[in-house]
Amino acid sequence: MKKNKIILQLIAFSLIIISFIACDSDFADLESDVLNSDIATTFDTDSDQYDVITYTKALNPVQTNNLILNTLGVYDDAYGRTTSSFVTQLTPSTYSPDFGDEVIVDSVVVTLPFFSTATGTDTDGNLTYTIDSVISTGDSYNDIKLRIFENNYFLRNFDPSGDFGESQAYYSNKTASSSEIISEGALEGTELDFLAAQETSHTADTNIINISEEVYVLETADTEDDDTDTVVTERQAPGIRIKLDPTFWEQKIIAKEGDPVLSSENNFLNYFRGLYFKAEAVDNKGSFMYLNTSSGNNANVTIYYSKLTASTTDEADARDNATYVLNLATNKVNFQVNDFTLPINEGDSDNGDSRLYLKGGEGAVAGIKLFDGVDDETGLSNFDKFRNEFVNLENNEYTSSKRLVNEANLIFYVDRDQLDILGEDPENEPDRIYLYDVANNRPLTDYDNDFTNSISPSFSKTNHLGRLERVDGENDGKGIKYKLKITEHINNLLLRDSTNVELGLAVSMNVNLEGAFLQNKIQNSDDSNSTLPISSILSPRGTILHGNNTSDESKRVYLEIYYTEPN
Repeated sequence: MKKNKIILQLIAFSLIIISFIACDSDFADLESDVLNSDIATTFDTDSDQYDVITYTKALNPVQTNNLILNTLGVYDDAYGRTTSSFVTQLTPSTYSPDFGDEVIVDSVVVTLPFFSTATGTDTDGNLTYTIDSVISTGDSYNDIKLRIFENNYFLRNFDPSGDFGESQAYYSNKTASSSEIISEGALEGTELDFLAAQETSHTADTNIINISEEVYVLETADTEDDDTDTVVTERQAPGIRIKLDPTFWEQKIIAKEGDPVLSSENNFLNYFRGLYFKAEAVDNKGSFMYLNTSSGNNANVTIYYSKLTASTTDEADARDNATYVLNLATNKVNFQVNDFTLPINEGDSDNGDSRLYLKGGEGAVAGIKLFDGVDDETGLSNFDKFRNEFVNLENNEYTSSKRLVNEANLIFYVDRDQLDILGEDPENEPDRIYLYDVANNRPLTDYDNDFTNSISPSFSKTNHLGRLERVDGENDGKGIKYKLKITEHINNLLLRDSTNVELGLAVSMNVNLEGAFLQNKIQNSDDSNSTLPISSILSPRGTILHGNNTSDESKRVYLEIYYTEPN
């Protein structure tokens, strides 16, 4: 044990020496567990807290096309209700189809897969699943009502009023711009009737969707074994599976064989402009679903039909089974209807707010200003005063360090009193929030340097974007605080003359998405080019945090910096 302690002391001493002789234009970021008062006798470790300006930024409609998935359903929390629906184009699996002779449509099925994980097998060796993508209150999933319409609004790929080649943005409030509204009448064309059938997720006469982790076992008649009525042909993972009245599809698709409308993508998209999936609550409750609607994931409309067998058989009435698949196209738009009982007002960007209101989708984010304002004692800006405390400057450029930054954290406390008054379910509180550079629409350097678990969103980037700390560490415990480590961001401000930009804080559905710098537009009346991280657009969750002007000083947001300096 003593030998190990001596080795650690030698390593620590070596690191200290190296930090001063290695490079006079930079310094090593020595973590506080390596350099501390027990093993560094010629250096002091200390910490300071700095005030932070934080304020709520209420959001205008947000761009909801070009998302990586789609949301559908009803979500309730302390803010009120959000209802999400979406419209999508369809693309045929083949153009200029030859359906054959004397076609009879047997059935038409819509499939919208959930995100799910195979967790084991049943007694027969078949896979079982758990759903990863449904948010609901209580111990079981709440049903929703789903109505499907033929969409009559043409979804454009390009913005006719924008620059050449600029893609069209569509927004959460059913608009293509502040002056172009997408009417309900255009979205709600012919309504498609649901049919009662086994292995579907709906009750036909009421369009009620029953959410379940059960697989769909598809069977067909067994033509080879007289003792067996049916044979299993396929097992589909959990999702929404709806059987539709085939009459519409016989007229819309099958009857158009040989018509130019089925000959090319452009002709088809102009002829059949897609489907509108509209969600509604059931008994004033519902669930909120993430749907795996990307290409290649069996999100489609499948027309099952039979046709006369070719003349190679002696049976004149022999028939073959076939399918025609219409896939959900890439051009899809989510719409969000917010019925908030807790209004979100624009905050005070100069002085900061007592509370920060964070809400995903067309909700709210927070603005964060570090070292804002002027120091009354020195007359310097708070940022210049901070730099002078930590580094030596020449012509406002870094030359050497006075203090070494070991760790820097932003601490946000949950406004527990407000959430409890509003009756918020702790399971609704977002586990993850995301900190980003507003000016450049990108993550901080700390995000790029955090390699913790890049697979599971719940445990990724936890060094930088700490998970919500909950009472007793329980997953369903009430939220206490978030700790966001921004050590590299602070070092960049000190050493590399980085601009002290305003930061943004938003709830996040999946922090892994931010690595691709995915942000969508916010629709502003002044045409300003502000954006929002996609992971916040996708999340319905919300919370309330203490701001810098909270009356509870023990919960006030602050920046803490741990540092080392010579005696």
